Amino acid sequence: MRPLYLLLLLLCLLFSYLPPGTGFLTGIGQRSDQYICARKGGTCNFSPCPLFTRIDGTCYRGKAKCCMR
Repeated sequence: MRPLYLLLLLLCLLFSYLPPGTGFLTGIGQRSDQYICARKGGTCNFSPCPLFTRIDGTCYRGKAKCCMR
């Protein structure tokens, strides 16, 4: 009986971390925008992009800019 309670607790915790309106499968299949920025070689900045860089998207759900060289 105890393993069932632990399994139920784990499932509740897993579903509580998904943003509202996102289904289980779509929430796991999507990459965060900061991950995409880092994979392209950019950096996430809340301040304006440094010299000789350009804005190439957003980070942290649109709150920061992805700066690329």
